[in-house]
Amino acid sequence: MTRAFGLIDHPHRRYNPLTREWILVSPHRTQRPWLGQVEKLPPEERPRYDPQCYLCPGNERAGGVRNPLYTETFVFDNDFSALLPDTPAGKMDERGLLVARSERGLCRVICFSPRHDLTLPEMALEDIRKVVDVWAEQTEELGTRPQINHVQVFENKGAMMGASNPHPHGQVWANESIPHEPAKELAAQTDYWQEKRSCLLCDYLALEEKVQERMVCQNEHFVALVPFWAVWPFETLLLSRRHVPSLLELTRAERDGLAEIIKRLTTKYDNLFEISFPYSMGFHQQPTDGRDYPGWHLHVHTYPPLLRSATVRKFMVGYEMLAEPQRDIPAEAAAQRLRSLPDVHYRQR
Repeated sequence: MTRAFGLIDHPHRRYNPLTREWILVSPHRTQRPWLGQVEKLPPEERPRYDPQCYLCPGNERAGGVRNPLYTETFVFDNDFSALLPDTPAGKMDERGLLVARSERGLCRVICFSPRHDLTLPEMALEDIRKVVDVWAEQTEELGTRPQINHVQVFENKGAMMGASNPHPHGQVWANESIPHEPAKELAAQTDYWQEKRSCLLCDYLALEEKVQERMVCQNEHFVALVPFWAVWPFETLLLSRRHVPSLLELTRAERDGLAEIIKRLTTKYDNLFEISFPYSMGFHQQPTDGRDYPGWHLHVHTYPPLLRSATVRKFMVGYEMLAEPQRDIPAEAAAQRLRSLPDVHYRQR
C-alpha cells in the first residue's frame, strides 16, 4: 500500500515567494550518521574590557584613530570600507558579456555596547532598545543622501560567520544600487501587490498565524518564525505585525517590541546548544530612492550555520552550489525545537 505524502517524511521542494526560488527538503536524511567536519569553537569567556580589542572604548584602531570612552553605543566609518563615497562614475560593457558599473557608498560599524564580554541576548533589554534606535538613525541619516538608494543593516556573529572581532557589533552598508537579494524581494513583493492589491508578507503571516506550526516567539508587534521555505538549519524570519516599510515608521512601542523579540530569539539561539550561537542577521527595508513601494514589508532574516550541535556546521556545497539549496531539517521541526527553549539565557539560569 502506497503511503500518503507528508512534509515531514518525504523529499519535496518548497517555493520561496520572496525570491521566487525553490529549495529541496530531505527530512529522512536527519537519520544519517555524521562523519563530516567538526568545528572547534573558541572559548566563550571574555573580559569586560580587552586592551587589544580595536572596538573597546578608548582603544586605538587602524591608522592611529582612538575610540572615545563611549558608555552606550558607538558608530564610526569602517576603517576598511567595502564601499567609498567618492568612487568616480564609470562603466564598461563588452557585448553584454563583460559588464561592470562603478558603485558609490559607505560602510559603518555599530558597537552595541562598551562591554567586550556581551552579545545581544546577554545585554539588558533597555540597551538593546538603544541599538534599535541607532539602527533607525543610521537608516535615516544614510538613506536621505541623494546617492544612496539602499541601506543594509546587519550583524555577523561569530568567527565562522566572518566576524573578525567578538566585541558586540554590527554594520551598516549604504549602496548607490539596490543589491541583488533585496532586488529579488522587491520584484516579488511589487508584483504580488500589483496583482492582488495586498502585501505578500502580510498574507503569509496571516497563514502562519492560523497554523502556528512554524512560530518561534511573538509579541504584540512582531513575530519570529521559521519560514516555510527555510534553507539554513535554524533560519528565522522576523516580521512586523503592522505593514510598515522600514525601521523609520516604527512607533516607540513597536521599537520596544523589536528589542524584546530580538532578545528572546537570540537567547533561544544561544540556548539551543548552550554556546554563543553564530549567525548572520539582516534587516530588509524598502529602498531609499524616494519612490513609493506600497508592497514592501519590513522583515529580518537570520541565517545560522550550525546543524546538529555546537560542532556540526552546514556548508553550502555540491548539489546546493550547482543545482539549488537543500535542507534536511524541515521548517516545522526546527521551529518546534526553537520554540521549546527557555527565554532565559542559559548563563543566567
